Parts: sequence; structure tokens; C-alpha cells
Amino acid sequence: MRKRRKQQGDNENADRWLLTYADLITLLLAFFIVMYSMSRIDAKKFGEMSQALSGILKGGEDILGKDAVEDPASGHGLLKLGNLKMLQSKITEKFKKLGRNEVETEITERGLVIHIMESALFKEGAAVLETRAMDILDIVYEDIQDKPNHVRVEGHTDDRSIQTNVFPSNWELSTARATEVVRYFTDNYGYPSEKISALGYGQYRPVRPNNSIENRAMNRRVDIVVLTMELSLKEPTSQLYAQDQSQ
Repeated sequence: MRKRRKQQGDNENADRWLLTYADLITLLLAFFIVMYSMSRIDAKKFGEMSQALSGILKGGEDILGKDAVEDPASGHGLLKLGNLKMLQSKITEKFKKLGRNEVETEITERGLVIHIMESALFKEGAAVLETRAMDILDIVYEDIQDKPNHVRVEGHTDDRSIQTNVFPSNWELSTARATEVVRYFTDNYGYPSEKISALGYGQYRPVRPNNSIENRAMNRRVDIVVLTMELSLKEPTSQLYAQDQSQ
């Protein structure tokens, strides 16, 4: 009897390692599922985190660097994208209620792009804001004013050449239009100059082929781009400019 009981006890002890092994495999599986989910949500963010952890474990310096320290209120990576989509919905709904179909919006890898047709802002071949432009720009400002993101205003034309005393080419016309919108925000509302910039692309960034009257009208536009926070953080700031000037 004693020998039989001893054999049963030995068998039980020998089988216990299987329970420990099974628990370990289960925990590893759960760990890899969580890590895989994180990498699918934001691959870039996941990679940066992995790099940082690797550097810390190796006893190196903080790999994240000063760019990783962000204002918590500004979000990370994107505005986030969900906030940009909410902003897009608000702006789109307001213009829909006004019956203004000269404005379109889209979300791209750069951020929220607000396309405003030339007919809503300027006379053809001119760069002075029309009275009808004020309502549109006021609505846009109302929704972007409290956002931490950088705003880039981009002027575009169609492929027809222009050569006047004021605008020798479409480069000057598109840049002047973008600058006029920037000045409206900064002069009328005091929008921070370091948070907004103007660019002119002339006829070289069309959204439609320049092969019809309708398509050319679509290409003559001003785009107001609310950049993602990732891109916004890469924009030069007035503080950096002041430091450069002092050196």
C-alpha cells in the first residue's frame, strides 16, 4: 500500500510542470495578441515605442529625444484623425445649411483639406477678396481658431497663362491669393502668424485634368489645410526663428 501511494504522488508531481508550461504558453499568446493589436493601430507609433524600449534596456540614452515631449493638449501623431473628422463634419454641415456648394472637404495624409473655389473668393485673374468671401472664411475661422494645428493656405490656378503688370505668371497669382486669405485671418482675427503659412502652386497641383471649363473651374481654388499634429510639430516656430537670429 505504501509503495502504491508513493507512485501516485510521484506521478502527480511529474505532471505539475505541464500546468506551469500551459500557463506560460497562454500568457505568451495573450502578450503577442496585444502587441499585434497595438502595431495594427499605429505602426509608426509602435515602432517608435519599440526603439525607445530597446535603447533603455541597452542602457543607452533616451532615443525618443526632445520631439517626443509634446503638449498633452495637442494630441499625438494626428490631431487625432477622429478630431479632424469631427472638424470636417462641422464645417461641411455649416456650408450645407447655407447652401454654399463652392466648398468641399476631404481627409488626406496631410490632414483636413478645405477646398474653396475661386468663384467664392475672387474675381477671375484677381487676388482681392470679394465681399462674398467673408462669410466662408468666417465659418472656417470659427472652427479652426482653437486648434493647435498649423494651418497652410495654398493657392491654385488652372493651366491658362496670365501675364499682367501685377501677376507675371500663375505663380504670383496663386501666391497672392493664398497670402490674401492668410492676411484676412491674421489682420481681422489676430490669428497667430506662426501657426499659419501661405503657398502658391500655380497650375501644377490640379485636382482635375484641364480639359474642360468645369474642370478648370475646379482647379482654380484655395485650399486651407489643417495639418496633422505630426506635420504641425515639424513646422518652424517663431521661437526657433528668434534663436537662429540670435546666433
